[in-house]
Amino acid sequence: MSLLRHAARNAFASFVGFGRGIYLLPLDVTFKTVGLRYGWLKAMFMVTPPVLLRGIGQLRAERAAWRAARRVPAYGDFVHTSGVDVPGLFPLGILGRLPETDKASYIDRYDVLERCVGGAVPYPGTTIDESSGSTGTPYNWIRGSKEREVAHRNIGFFARYAFGTAPLVTINAFSMGAWAAGFNMSLGMMRHGIVKSVGPDLDKILSTLAYLGPTFRFLISGYPPFLKHLLDEGERRGFPWADYELHALVGGEGMTEELRDVLLERFISVYSGYGATDIEIGMAGESPVSIAVRRLARARPDIRLALFGTDARLPMVFQYNPLIHYMEVNDVGEVICTVSRLDLLAPRIRYNVHDSGGVIDFTGVRRILAGFGYDLDRLGEAPEAHGPRGPLPWARPIPLPFLWIHGRRDATISVMGSNIYPEDIEAVLYGDPQISRRMESFMLTVVDDEHGMPRPSVALELDDLDGIDDAWRTAAAERLRDRLGTLNIDYRTSLREFPGAMLPIVSTYAPGGGPFAGDATRIKQRRIG
Repeated sequence: MSLLRHAARNAFASFVGFGRGIYLLPLDVTFKTVGLRYGWLKAMFMVTPPVLLRGIGQLRAERAAWRAARRVPAYGDFVHTSGVDVPGLFPLGILGRLPETDKASYIDRYDVLERCVGGAVPYPGTTIDESSGSTGTPYNWIRGSKEREVAHRNIGFFARYAFGTAPLVTINAFSMGAWAAGFNMSLGMMRHGIVKSVGPDLDKILSTLAYLGPTFRFLISGYPPFLKHLLDEGERRGFPWADYELHALVGGEGMTEELRDVLLERFISVYSGYGATDIEIGMAGESPVSIAVRRLARARPDIRLALFGTDARLPMVFQYNPLIHYMEVNDVGEVICTVSRLDLLAPRIRYNVHDSGGVIDFTGVRRILAGFGYDLDRLGEAPEAHGPRGPLPWARPIPLPFLWIHGRRDATISVMGSNIYPEDIEAVLYGDPQISRRMESFMLTVVDDEHGMPRPSVALELDDLDGIDDAWRTAAAERLRDRLGTLNIDYRTSLREFPGAMLPIVSTYAPGGGPFAGDATRIKQRRIG
C-alpha cells in the first residue's frame, strides 16, 4: 500500500510539474523572443509592474529547482540527504523547503558530471571556467553553449545601456586564459563593437591607445585597482589622457566610491558588474540610478541606514533581471541566488557565495528616498551624486530591483571587539591624495606591537618610495585613524576606549616587496593578510 501511495504521489507531482511547465511555456517563448533584442527587453522592463516581474521570476525559479531535484543526480541526492522528500516535492512553494548550496556543502561533495543535468554533458560547445582562487582553492565550472550565449548577450545589452550606441573600441584588460571574466567579456563585447583582448598588460594597452589614436571612443575593462594603476603609469609616461574619450567597465571585486572618484578624473563613466564564477558572470550591473543611490547613501548616513540597514560599510549597489536570477536573503544576511533559466548544464539552486547584502524592489527605494525629499527619477541631478568633473552620465531609470553587496562575510579583522573591513580601508586610502597617487595595493592584518598589544596593520604597496620615512608613515597612520573613526562606528567606539591599540601600524613596500611578493601570480589582489 505504501508503494502504491508513493507511486501515486510521484505521478501527481510529475503531473503538477508538467502542468506548471505548460503554464509557463507561453511566457518562456515570450521572454526568449523579447530577450533577443535590447530594445524589446528594455521596453518590457519599463512597462511591466515590478511586482509582476518578481512573481514570474519566482515561478521560474521554482520550476528550475523542481527540475533539478529530479534530473540532476547530485542535487537530487543532496536534497534527499538533507531530509527533503524529493518525490513529494511540488513546484509551488518549493524554494522555501530546499536547503542552501555552496562550495562546502554541495560542490565539494559531488563530481562535475553528477552536478549536470542527466549526469552527462555534450562535448561540442562546452567549456570549463576556472575561478580565481580568492578563497584559497581555484574551482572549475562547466558551462554549455546555450548558457554562455545568453550571458554574452546580456553583457552586450548592459554595455549598450551603460555606454550608448556610438561606435566603441573595447580594450579587455581582464586576466585571460581559463578565468571566466576575461574570456566571456571578450565574447560579450564583440556584440557591441571592436574588441582587443590584451589582459592586464600596461604596455599593450598604452600602445594600442596610441596606435588607434584619440579619434576612437574607448572602453577599458578590468579589475578596479588595475585601471587606477594604468592611469598612474600613463601619467608617468606622459600619455595624453585628456585627448581621449574613455569609459570603464570593472568587475571581479568591489570598488569604493573614492576609487571611482579617482578613475572619474580621466574616465567619463565607470560601471561595475556583479557576478560569481560559481554562478555566472553578469548577474547584476551598476546603472546610473544605482550609482546615484550609492553616492547619496555615502553622503547621507541616515539614508544609508534606511536603505541598507546597520552594517557600517557602504555596499555596492546594482540592478538585476529577476526573470533569470531569483535573489533571496537568508537569516544571516547572505544573498542566495537561483538561476531560473533551464539552459544550464549544472543548475545553481539557492546557491550561496557568502556575500552579505540584500535586495529591495524599485518601488521600495523610490518610497524611502521620497521620505527624504529625493525623486528617484531625477536623482542624477542631486549634487551628492556628482563626480569630480560634475554630473555623471544619467538615463531614465529602468524599474528593476536593486541588489546591494557588502562583500564576503569573513573578509574582516577584529581588534578590541571592533570589526575592520577592507572596504573601509580602501575608502580612506583612495580618499587620501598623499597615498592614492602612489599606491598600487594594500593589505590589512593584525600584528602585535613592541609591547605585545594587537593592533590593526595596513601594509602599503607604493610605486614611489621617495620621501617615505617614519614621519610620513606616522602621519599616514594618524590620518587613517581619524578618517576610519568617521566611517566605522565599531572602530570609533573602540578608539575611545583603547586609543593606543586602535592606532594603525602603517608599513610601506616597493612593488612586489614584503607581503606583496606573491601578487604577480594572483588574479586578484589580496586584501586580508
